[in-house]
Amino acid sequence: MTAQRRHIWLCADDYGAAPGVSAAIRELISRRRINATSVMVAAPHFDNKEAAALARLNSSEKRAALGLHVTLTGPLRPLSAHFSPLRHGRFLPLNAMLRLATARRLRPEPLANEIAAQLQKFVDVFGRPPDFLDGHQHIHLFPQVRDAFLKVVAERASTAWVRQCGRARRGRRLRDHKALVLDILSLGFRRKARKLGIAVNPAFAGSYAFKSRPDYARLFPRFLSGLPDGGLIMCHPGVVDTALKSLDSLTSLREQEFAYFGSDAFLQVLAEHNVALARPH
Repeated sequence: MTAQRRHIWLCADDYGAAPGVSAAIRELISRRRINATSVMVAAPHFDNKEAAALARLNSSEKRAALGLHVTLTGPLRPLSAHFSPLRHGRFLPLNAMLRLATARRLRPEPLANEIAAQLQKFVDVFGRPPDFLDGHQHIHLFPQVRDAFLKVVAERASTAWVRQCGRARRGRRLRDHKALVLDILSLGFRRKARKLGIAVNPAFAGSYAFKSRPDYARLFPRFLSGLPDGGLIMCHPGVVDTALKSLDSLTSLREQEFAYFGSDAFLQVLAEHNVALARPH
């Protein structure tokens, strides 16, 4: 008996982070190699021109779901007034935000105001709410942040779904410590989202140690293992440019992912696993 084909979301994060990242994501969407991207509206290189170029890809038919990539970590700056805590006018680094969130020392109102400001900018530039929302560096899963994040979604983007980052049971590898932390953080996040009536993706994959210089072509098939219909794989394709180097330490691996998704090998792996990209509605 032939197994039923699974339809998944392959979501490129960080649209708007740098011109080379945005151009690479648009190319993959135009070639139907990915079917979702989350937009970093707080990035200094995101503007109306980048938004229009992305929106045009959906003008005749919808090729990609467009989401908001909520950003609350440095070196970016807030869009809202009076956000705190800051360091030299910028968001704190990830580890500092995690410590404060775990200790519940963040103030809910500035968090909600900033998330709402980023959501409003998305609406302003695209003319509609996002299809989904997630968080840069998974910050939307953190204690306190998740409460503000889900509150804003429930009040201002009730038709959107949100990204949870828990893996499918069949796809779990216990030695993957980063993914294990995301599994744990996603437990409470899913529970709170469902209580508010907010939809979530059934499973998540795509996390790996960016510092270990992995072979992405060998790594990607693992993400498909056990991923159910409707599951989401996160990716970070891009072309390295000066703007990206000034913003993010994740550089050369983006080019490796970009090359892989543009290759015949990628299509072959999808076919071997009886997987296709979901069609955005």
